[in-house]
Amino acid sequence: MLKKLTGGRIFDPEHGLNDVVGDIYIRDGRIVDAPTDGKIDEEIDVRGKVIMSGAIDMHTHIGGGKVNIARTMLPEDHAEALIERTELMRSGCGHAAPSTLTTGYRYAEMGYTAGFEPAVLPVNARQAHMEMHDTPIIDKGGYAMLGSDDFLLRMMAANEDQEAINNYVAWTMTHSQAIGLKVVNPGGINAFKFNQRQLDLDEKNSFYNVSPREILQRLSRAVTELGVPHPLHVHGCNLGVPGNKDTTLDTIQGIEGLPMHLTHIQFHSYGTEGDFKFSSGAAEIAESINRNKNITVDVGQILFGQTVTASGDNMRQFAGAPHAHPNKWVCMDIECDAGCGVVPFKYKDQSFVNALQWMIGLETFLMVDDPWRIFLTTDHPNGAPFTSYPHLIKLLMDKSFRNDMLSTLHPEAQNATHLASMDREYSLYDIAIMTRAGAAKLVGLADRGHLGVGAAADITVYTDDTDREKMFSKPDYVFKDGEMVVRNGEIVKVTWGTTHVVKPEYDASIEKPLKAYFDQYHTMKMGNFKISDDEIVDDGRGSLTIQPLKQGGRL
Repeated sequence: MLKKLTGGRIFDPEHGLNDVVGDIYIRDGRIVDAPTDGKIDEEIDVRGKVIMSGAIDMHTHIGGGKVNIARTMLPEDHAEALIERTELMRSGCGHAAPSTLTTGYRYAEMGYTAGFEPAVLPVNARQAHMEMHDTPIIDKGGYAMLGSDDFLLRMMAANEDQEAINNYVAWTMTHSQAIGLKVVNPGGINAFKFNQRQLDLDEKNSFYNVSPREILQRLSRAVTELGVPHPLHVHGCNLGVPGNKDTTLDTIQGIEGLPMHLTHIQFHSYGTEGDFKFSSGAAEIAESINRNKNITVDVGQILFGQTVTASGDNMRQFAGAPHAHPNKWVCMDIECDAGCGVVPFKYKDQSFVNALQWMIGLETFLMVDDPWRIFLTTDHPNGAPFTSYPHLIKLLMDKSFRNDMLSTLHPEAQNATHLASMDREYSLYDIAIMTRAGAAKLVGLADRGHLGVGAAADITVYTDDTDREKMFSKPDYVFKDGEMVVRNGEIVKVTWGTTHVVKPEYDASIEKPLKAYFDQYHTMKMGNFKISDDEIVDDGRGSLTIQPLKQGGRL
């Protein structure tokens, strides 16, 4: 069956199309050339409407142990956001920590067709994939989390060569069915277990005598040499600590030109100036990002209201626990690999610190020059739930709205920012880069994020509106793999997306020391650790897409 979307205003940065009127043809879930005979089976008139590829959230916590803990400990969160069962949709709930079903529905309703879980602990990867497997409509994928795991730190303490590290990374990614590699507070989760309460970039883990800088260099080199498309995904040291901008600047320099993605950069851009000993470091961070082309970032914008912070960084979550709202929290150890912490939190517009955090995120968005190297996230749910994205887009596209919001915030925070004087407004083309083409390129999705022939027919159609929040909250149509799943902002069909993975080559001899390690230290046998392809596509829900490695990788 051939469908035609007629006369839309196409925004497709991958092909340089900026508000170009044209037609799009869809057959068998793919975008195809116009038929030579002119025959079509279904035509949808989208004249005057904005057409973009489906949006991609490249960093969103939607599956895994910490997300489930957040769901369990926040019954009040579920009570305020219910989805009733219909003939089409199953019931769901949750706002800050929505259920799997709600997650898929809400993303699709906003025009998103893919979301990537940024912290899949390999030993718990099966659980994370099962939750993502139960998330409808959108494509999924996960970044395997290493950097505080005992096996790696033992390898580094023994000064094993880079090839051995590469084999371990490739083996872990392959058998946890990951698309990328993530490090959280490098070495810090482990150091917390040895009663260290902070770990700076060049501070040694007290047990292994290994520093975060060394971990970052080894893992970034592994990802690069293996040809993994997505660069090492880094949650750096000292998250949320005043003065951490210096750590971030040192981290950028210390990677020595290797590709690196710094996540939720807003939480790592703080100075210590002023009466409150808390200030914005956004200008220095943005300048460094602009200068170092090997660096990409997502922002982790905070927005005001109740949410929950959920992170593998148990060191920093423990430090933040006294600020929990409501007053309950969880920190836990997970095998020999890592840990996690869940702390509910309410961001307040009349709090100096929270108001300045809001400003720092927006300053970063506006001062990083290249929209191909900065990405729209709230570090869902840590800065705000993903359902707030349309509001954030309006803040970026509408200076008057942004300044009106700014004028209502804590007055001392207003005095500590230059945000009001920043004239930049993002364009629709910029938004298409940041949430579509750039995100797909960063994650390594060759056939997503664009509208070229051969691409997956993940397409979102909007009615242009000067109220950008309204526009991006309720698309006219959303197509997933060529099937209309949303009409006028409401779900009309439920489908199941694909799971994206990469599988770097490794030397099978790495399994000999790994098996001995699993037998001695883990509660799980090595054979049970491995997730088969069949498990990903079980029950006919979705499929498995193996993304190609970069040229120069070992395949």
